[in-house]
Amino acid sequence: MSFPETRLRRLRKTVILRDMVRETVVSLDDLIMPLFVRPGKNVRNPISSMPGNFQLSVDLLVEECKTLVADGIRTVLLFGIPETKDEHGYVACVADGIVQQAIRAIKDEIDDIMVVADVCNCEYTTHGHCGTIVDGDVHNDLTLETLAKQSVSLAEAGADIIAPSDMMDGRVGRIREVLDENGFYNIPILSYSAKYASAFYGPFREAAESAPKFGNRSTYQMDPANSNEALREIEEDLIEGADIVMVKPALSYLDVIRRVKDTFNIPIAAYNVSGEFSMVKAAAANGWIDEDRIIKEILTSIKRAGADIIITYHAPQMAAILKKEKQ
Repeated sequence: MSFPETRLRRLRKTVILRDMVRETVVSLDDLIMPLFVRPGKNVRNPISSMPGNFQLSVDLLVEECKTLVADGIRTVLLFGIPETKDEHGYVACVADGIVQQAIRAIKDEIDDIMVVADVCNCEYTTHGHCGTIVDGDVHNDLTLETLAKQSVSLAEAGADIIAPSDMMDGRVGRIREVLDENGFYNIPILSYSAKYASAFYGPFREAAESAPKFGNRSTYQMDPANSNEALREIEEDLIEGADIVMVKPALSYLDVIRRVKDTFNIPIAAYNVSGEFSMVKAAAANGWIDEDRIIKEILTSIKRAGADIIITYHAPQMAAILKKEKQ
């Protein structure tokens, strides 16, 4: 027995000492803020299930981005709510699509910002699924072509990173191919590689108006019971050319993040999704938790598990928390 010679509490004695030996630190550079853009002017529609988040028109989205950058959040992830939808999601591929408009407007007015463009079809299809429907299910290979066209259109608009979230097999390879063919070989792909068919996405579907009109997404998103499969998905995406891989959701999949980190020496993103955010907000509204402490603990746990990048709706509040701690 090493006690009493070894006393681990010695290194917890003071704030300065605890700060000095802290193993995991979340910084603002780790965080990406998701934003929702819709047509119109001066539009700020509250998202009822995600307090503090809004569907924003392009003009107000630009102002929101300016505020985020001023607070130290320099990367945003964009989702679009189009004026019209179609059976295949072609509306997401056009030069004047809602996200394309937003990217150009942001880039015109803000220098020190990075824009990640989500690539999927669920917000843009009349049926709410992530691709072209054939015989009652999403047709993998037909969907690849829509995703590829959408990716090129977003890159032409000025997106810094392309982030496919559809979970079609082979989409990273096809997107990489068409980006390179069109001269965008320097644009990275952040792939939603291990995206689970999760119940934690509910509030997002209100925010993005993307709930499926029939069935569910279990034929293309992953079974929450599987982690070996996540490693296979990630390995395939890396072979196809992914530069960053993602695990989504984050909190119920910390073990998957850890396995990915231990297996692959690559940058890992984790998405602290809408349901995880909304549970914290609901508990805080009822006075059941210390909201700031919970937010910091959650984001720290995600980084401790192995995530290099955290996509989170808590980003502005985390910026305020870290600013307060420095004062």
